[in-house]
Amino acid sequence: MVAFQDLDPMDLQRLLQEGDDNLVLVDVRTPAEVARGAIPGAQSIPLHLLPLNARLLDKGQPVVFYCQSGARSSQACMYLQQQGHDKLYNLRGGIMAWARSGLPIAPMDERAP
Repeated sequence: MVAFQDLDPMDLQRLLQEGDDNLVLVDVRTPAEVARGAIPGAQSIPLHLLPLNARLLDKGQPVVFYCQSGARSSQACMYLQQQGHDKLYNLRGGIMAWARSGLPIAPMDERAP
């Protein structure tokens, strides 16, 4: 059974606009991919480093993962689900779908962990 939900870009945009301060947006792409741009407000945790950094994500907070196309972020959701997280979301189609929807992409905020 899949416990995480897929969001389309407009669903995610709506959540971000609602300003839920608890929502955590995580980009699981490689640093080279992130350097080409990210969804504003995202933090970067490359997928291969997620096991080392999972403790940084509060199990009580909703977490939205995204990658280039949605495959790696789906893996991130499955991994954290196994670690006891239950408020997990995957951006269907990844940042490519986000960009195709005309939504903003910006340089990664270097202050984010």
